[in-house]
Amino acid sequence: MKQILLILTFAFVASTSWAQEIASDTTTVAPVAAVKKTPKPLIECARPYDESLDGMKQLNNGLKKAREEGKNVICQVGGNWCKWCLWFADFIVNDEDIAQVVNDNYVYLHVNFSPKNKNKEVIDYFGDPKLGYPYFVVLNAGGKVLSVQESVSMEDGEGYSKESVLAFFNRWRPKR
Repeated sequence: MKQILLILTFAFVASTSWAQEIASDTTTVAPVAAVKKTPKPLIECARPYDESLDGMKQLNNGLKKAREEGKNVICQVGGNWCKWCLWFADFIVNDEDIAQVVNDNYVYLHVNFSPKNKNKEVIDYFGDPKLGYPYFVVLNAGGKVLSVQESVSMEDGEGYSKESVLAFFNRWRPKR
């Protein structure tokens, strides 16, 4: 019994002195929010997905334009219900470097996927990749799928990494 009391007393004293050491630590740590960039509040983001559009017609029109302009096509698949979809759409138009690469090299389409319009025909054309949203399908002007890319690898905290996004867009620019 004396051994148990001695062990409990030792544990109590050790934990009390450890707690006092922690409480007296004056090291300041920058709050996480001060270090990371946060995206625009959703209420301020544009809603680029149109549920009424037929995705296959949208793609065919985009491919025609890409042939005329010598560009590739990028389809950002998602919906206005998806915060990451809205944040990405906002990110690429509000960063001058990214916007320039996109405008110079791509016809950019927002292909809706939602309960009201799943755009099955175009999703099947993309190979129905069953990825999270948004995901991106890059096609050449002839309609050949060059890449299907998830967005997670481009995320940075509660937003997107400029370097990762630029690397993705630069990788799939049309060969001229």
